[in-house]
Parts: sequence; structure tokens; C-alpha cells
Amino acid sequence: MDTTAISPRRFLSIACTIVGCGLGGSTSMLAHVILVDYHGNTVFDNHVAPTMFISDYRTSVTGLLPMHLDGAPEFTKVQRDVADKIHGKVLVGHAIWNDLSVLGLQHLAVATRDVALYMPFRITLSTDRVIGLQTLMWHFMARQIQRQAIISPLENARAAMDLYRSAASDWNYQISRGNWPCALPSSTFSRCYL
Repeated sequence: MDTTAISPRRFLSIACTIVGCGLGGSTSMLAHVILVDYHGNTVFDNHVAPTMFISDYRTSVTGLLPMHLDGAPEFTKVQRDVADKIHGKVLVGHAIWNDLSVLGLQHLAVATRDVALYMPFRITLSTDRVIGLQTLMWHFMARQIQRQAIISPLENARAAMDLYRSAASDWNYQISRGNWPCALPSSTFSRCYL
């Protein structure tokens, strides 16, 4: 994929809502996925029918209750639809590996723009760790997000795209020169990338 001249229509930002299954709700399962375009317009928004018993809806953070997933499409349909939408696109997000992991999908590493891994952000904030999306938005865009206790995947997808757009020129310039300006995610998630 040529990364030097990518038009805005080639970009999508992703954010997911994850609930807990298994003992103590410690196993993550997809419950809601959002995709927005370069301008923040929603192009995909679906809840997902559970594939296992949900032991923790994480309602205080997700806002989800069992009724929100009633009648939702099956996981395999949502997975297929998301795969079709992101195929050939540059995928933007925050800790994208978490989204790909719960979706059971892979994406070309060179076709990702993960604001959690972007080194200039980390250098500015003097850290080598993953920085929360809230902190990134406040520091680089002077904008508060997630002001409610409930975390909105739509707000997160738009925020990640806004952060990416704020650094897009330098980000793509570095890639065009053969420099990858991002840290690597944990090797645990290498299966999420091609």
C-alpha cells in the first residue's frame, strides 16, 4: 500500500466496547463496534450478540445492559462486515490491537495509525508506555473526552481520528522515508497484524 499519497476516503477509525465473560468477567468479548471516516462520520455502528454468557456487562463504564444486545447481529456477521469495511483501508485508533483481537481480525501493520503507539506523542509526554486516549486528547488537542463515566466508542473513534489528523503530515512523511514512527504493540498481539 502506497502510504505517501493516501486520500481521506482510505481512512477509517475504529473503537469497540468490550464486556466480560467467564469467571469474574476476565475474558473480553466484543459487544459494540464503531467505524468512522476521516471526517468523523459514522460508517458502521453495530452491537453484537453474545457468543458466550456475559458475566460482567461492565455497565458503569460501557453503559450496556442485556437489552442493548437483544436482537443484535451475530458475531460472525459483524466480524465479516467489519473485515469488508476495513479491507484496503488505513485503520486509525487507540490501542488498535485490542479491537482487532476481540474482532478476531488481522490488518496490515503498515496500514495502521495507532495514536497509542505514535512515538512523537510519547516523546512529548516523556513516556515509553501506552498513554490513555483522554490524556492524549487533553494534551495535544486541549479537548476533554469521556467526561461521563460511560465511555462512548463513537467519541473514542472520532478522538483517535482527530489526533491522527493533527499529526498526519509528519506521520505519513516519516513512513514515506522508510521510518516507522510508532512503537510496537506487545508481542502477545502480533497475531493481529499482517
